[in-house]
Amino acid sequence: MLKAILYTFGTALLPVLEIRGAIPVGVAKGLDPWLAYAVGVIGNMLPIPILILLTRQVIGWLKKHNILVRFASWLERKGEEKAEQVRKYSFWGLLILVAIPLPGTGAWTGALVSSLLNMRLKDALPAIFLGVLIAGLIVLAVTFGVITVGGM
Repeated sequence: MLKAILYTFGTALLPVLEIRGAIPVGVAKGLDPWLAYAVGVIGNMLPIPILILLTRQVIGWLKKHNILVRFASWLERKGEEKAEQVRKYSFWGLLILVAIPLPGTGAWTGALVSSLLNMRLKDALPAIFLGVLIAGLIVLAVTFGVITVGGM
């Protein structure tokens, strides 16, 4: 069981996979779906405060190194594309961006966007947390749907 929890937690930490990958991994490894959800939420949220606080500094550092300028520019472009949607609705826009469990959304993207928009941690973190909870519930519902249909 510990191994399944660690796989789930590790998956939730990863950008792109996040909670939307962690729950199916946890369930596939034999975890109770609600335990997979809880572990996924914790794993997904763990790096977010650090990302919000340090993203702009990391991008600045990347731009100072010729070999990493293109990557830094790509990150900024990606964040700015999403920021346009969030800028208009602030908290709710960020929550919705994170809550939609599709590639290009999620807590990591939310942290990037909130950092580029200079959102305060106390405003961004609750929106991202609620978005992760909602995304996890959507993935859980889909996972249960797959389990129920597959089990018939």
